[in-house]
Amino acid sequence: MKLPKNLIAPLVALAAILVYDLFFTPGFFHLAWTAGRLQGSLIDVLNRAAPVQLLSVGMTLVIATGGVDLSVGAVMAIAGTVGASLLAAAEGANGKKPVPHSVPQVLLVSLGAALVCGLWNGFLVTFVELQPIVATLLLMVAGRGAAQLISDGQIITFSNGSYSHIASGSPLLVPNPVWIALGFGVIVSLLVRRSSLGLFLEAVGGNPEASRLSGIDARWVKIAAYAICGLGAGIAGVIATADIRAADANNAGLYLELDAILAVAIGGTSLSGGRFSLIGSAIGALLMQTLTTTILSKGVPPAATLVLKAVVVIGVCLFQSQKFAQWRSSLKKVSA
Repeated sequence: MKLPKNLIAPLVALAAILVYDLFFTPGFFHLAWTAGRLQGSLIDVLNRAAPVQLLSVGMTLVIATGGVDLSVGAVMAIAGTVGASLLAAAEGANGKKPVPHSVPQVLLVSLGAALVCGLWNGFLVTFVELQPIVATLLLMVAGRGAAQLISDGQIITFSNGSYSHIASGSPLLVPNPVWIALGFGVIVSLLVRRSSLGLFLEAVGGNPEASRLSGIDARWVKIAAYAICGLGAGIAGVIATADIRAADANNAGLYLELDAILAVAIGGTSLSGGRFSLIGSAIGALLMQTLTTTILSKGVPPAATLVLKAVVVIGVCLFQSQKFAQWRSSLKKVSA
């Protein structure tokens, strides 16, 4: 089976980083069985990449419609804060009378809040007809403020072991977040490839006028994309909160929307809408996290880390561009 062209550049970049780590990062590929789970840099890469992968799945669908969602980090903060608040209330925080909440109820409310955020973005983009960058920027700012109001500006802690197991559990040797991200990606992939939704997404993003003339209601297609994006952000927020047994409304998901957009761009999805690749976005998220882990293992200052990540992203995107492809073709013709 021939490898899709959009996957060549990110896979080559990912392989190059891993080969570098094999020779120049001692212990990067070492795996150890500790406390009933596998541990090592490779496992850490998979685990830390899971939230960005969840965000990139939804972001891929939104960008496929010709939009963008800058609010996913804020939605993470909202979902995490809502969940932590309910758990703290169930434990009788601050000496208050405990209000019983089960973990399934907490998850339902947290993810429901994230889904509502996604639907709100879709409503603003489709029915109010705001530009996607403006509509989602509103929630990016207001959503994080709402999360801080819910938490009263404090870091909310809880001790529920079942909830924290969402992030700390390791069934089948691999951490739960990896399985959750994989499961969400598979479900969304089946939804868009085994139904008409994927075709509608490409039609609406690639040629809005033609899709309208063919009878496709672009409003509901876009709302579905933003709703899935909000749900993915909510799941990422739950994982982030469960990982540290606390909700930090000010920092949860901060700037992760940028990593998600970069992962989507690296994966070969057209930022102008239309063509998209969910597996490419997943590879892009892995590439970003592998690069980050590699750089940090070398003791590079955080400021320089951002610069090096930007250089790699620019290189991969240039390799995928049509102009670069035309330039390579012209060189081949000259050399021939």
